[in-house]
Amino acid sequence: MRAILFPGQGSQYVGMGLDLYNQFDLVKKIFDKVDKTLGFSLSDIIFNGPENRLKETQNTQPAIMAVGVSIFNVLKYNFNINFDDSKFFAGHSLGEYTALVCANSITLEKATYLLHERGKAMQESVPIGQGSMIAILGMTVEEVEKEISLLPKIGTCEIANDNCIGQVVVSGDKEIIDNLNTNIKSKRKKGIILPVSAPFHCSLMKKASENMSVKIKNTNFSKPSPSIISNVTAKEESNTDEIKTLLIDQITSRVRWRESVDYMIKKGVTDFLEIGPGKVLSGLVKKIDKNVKISNINSINDITND
Repeated sequence: MRAILFPGQGSQYVGMGLDLYNQFDLVKKIFDKVDKTLGFSLSDIIFNGPENRLKETQNTQPAIMAVGVSIFNVLKYNFNINFDDSKFFAGHSLGEYTALVCANSITLEKATYLLHERGKAMQESVPIGQGSMIAILGMTVEEVEKEISLLPKIGTCEIANDNCIGQVVVSGDKEIIDNLNTNIKSKRKKGIILPVSAPFHCSLMKKASENMSVKIKNTNFSKPSPSIISNVTAKEESNTDEIKTLLIDQITSRVRWRESVDYMIKKGVTDFLEIGPGKVLSGLVKKIDKNVKISNINSINDITND
């Protein structure tokens, strides 16, 4: 039994999707729709850079979605890959929107608009330089939570991503994240400060969540097929009202990726396919369970060699 995975922020790179764009008219139409929806050429930024423009979260989010949707549609319509037998679609953070487009729950245009607005709202929630994120390696969620509880209560410090055993991302105010980093290093554990522009997936994103609430609620969603795994609940969701609520909550909530993968495996999934730029999710799945099959497709070479 198979599940399809869609990556989140951090997997982007200049030139992603260009080989598909040059070869398939279907992909050209997808990027034309994205550019028209936004009112500027996001495709030019994706294909030609500069990198700092692509890294702006309001551009990164729809860009990764557009590439994922493009690859999915090429597989489906140009290579006649049947996704009807897939048990679940799941995405990491913004990847959940890619999953919803591919599951025919929302249109490409609506997802483009929502992700661009989501990126702007997240960036505007916290002044640049005030927030920070750190990836902690070699510690469990419980161990990280204990470290957080020992910190002085001088600001926000919360687990943002439970990615896999031994990889936990924490988000919050810069000062307290720096304190956490110092404490972790004193215990000979590894902390990596992430090059992000805002502290995502924590309560500091409350303003962004409020900003997006009306926009998401006013968007028409259809029942996804197959069911989507929610980052917030780490289980399958198909009720459209519940999906909307969870997408709003997701902005301030922990991405429960480890639990999501565990849930899919317990429901019988043995084969994971990651669709989109990079191989981040493939690496995480391998760390969660070495016995499942995992493959990824992010270019025309991956398709023709598969």
